[in-house]
Amino acid sequence: MDGFTIYHNPRWGKSRKALQLLRDNGIEPKIIEYLKTPPSLNELKVLSKLLDKRPSEFTRKGEADFKDNQLVNLIDQDQEMFNAMTKYPKIIERPIIVKSNKAVIGRPPENIMDLI
Repeated sequence: MDGFTIYHNPRWGKSRKALQLLRDNGIEPKIIEYLKTPPSLNELKVLSKLLDKRPSEFTRKGEADFKDNQLVNLIDQDQEMFNAMTKYPKIIERPIIVKSNKAVIGRPPENIMDLI
């Protein structure tokens, strides 16, 4: 991951703002539309390390998939949460921007400046 990568959902304003902020700074990232191409279990584990967060710390707990599947019962079980994130990618906090050996969640989009 030498360049920038964004795990992006073009339907969400924060994700579009994050992408635009990268472009405004002369960066054209690799774009992964994570709802079309969900991260693998291994990719999620790498993202977790790069973010320095447990899966529960970059899970959208307000999402219907989280609530409807009672994932709150798994919130402290990292492996089970990674499995749930692969099955229900909407619960992954977005956008995630990666540069080399570090990643940030682009909420707010200004968090990206830590990578630039």
